[in-house]
Amino acid sequence: MTLAHPWLLLFLVPVALAAWWVFSGEDNRQASAALPADETFWRTPPSARALAARWGPDVLRVLCLGLIVVALARPQALKAVGGGMGQGIDIMLAVDTSLSMSAIDFNPQNRLEAAIEAAMHFIQGRTSDQIGLVNFGGAPQLSCPMTTDYGAIEHSLEALTPGDTGTNGTAIGDAIISGLNHLKEGTAKSKILILLTDGRSNTGLIDPMTAAALAAQYGVKIYTIGCAKIGQSYVPMNNPFGGKTMVPIGDDLDEPVLKKIADETGGLYFRASSKTKFAKIYDTIDKLEKSEIKQVGSVEKTDLYRAPATAAAALFLAAVGLANTLWLRWP
Repeated sequence: MTLAHPWLLLFLVPVALAAWWVFSGEDNRQASAALPADETFWRTPPSARALAARWGPDVLRVLCLGLIVVALARPQALKAVGGGMGQGIDIMLAVDTSLSMSAIDFNPQNRLEAAIEAAMHFIQGRTSDQIGLVNFGGAPQLSCPMTTDYGAIEHSLEALTPGDTGTNGTAIGDAIISGLNHLKEGTAKSKILILLTDGRSNTGLIDPMTAAALAAQYGVKIYTIGCAKIGQSYVPMNNPFGGKTMVPIGDDLDEPVLKKIADETGGLYFRASSKTKFAKIYDTIDKLEKSEIKQVGSVEKTDLYRAPATAAAALFLAAVGLANTLWLRWP
């Protein structure tokens, strides 16, 4: 156990001085009326009830003040959480957020919503992996750095929307390079990049195959996922007269390039044309070789101030109640 504010215990000193002043000065108080001169009267020892009435309220008040000071010092219970060695891999998610990802391929979900749901399920099954998130359209941007805080990753995924980057097109090569820049600093032996897109690379500074060759040099496997149903799809667009209009779009998924990227790096290519296939894809990735990494331990603190605070309140009420009932002192 520890105290969050141990210096507040210094207030026990004035509490102790107050108690000394009260109890040491009790015998020196002047009586409001003289006692009879009969020795048999004043030599009679006081009863237990009289002693309780004389000292009880002051004792309870002093204990109450002491417990208040202890509560203010905020006692806490400590518990070690995590730490030691664990098994994990470094994973970077690269998710396409171009406008075409709003196509309704997974009714009632669009492509991006289905991709986010599958990724969330995948993350919830991890324990020791470091995971990061890059989203891209015509340019990549980091949504969440590499971390074991899965809550942060899930929050970043939930915030993704089609058109996030504010740039047109699909820059697959740039997205791979962006993911590599964050993966190469990782400590795990196994590093993978999961690239999810519904189109073909039509913009960006880096050719996809050049980026894939660089990933192979760094020992990073790229698992590519084509997120689109086969054939024509529909994208909801704002109608100038109000409401939404479903605009048809063709199947523009560049499967040959996505397969080459995966083959170049020792990864695999998948086509997610249904939610069931999405789940199977991540089940396959779950079976990857895991490497040993050092986990950072933490200490969990639980506040215990409620117990002394409650006891102080109870003693105060008891002092007031008893001083006006059982311990009532007559003049």
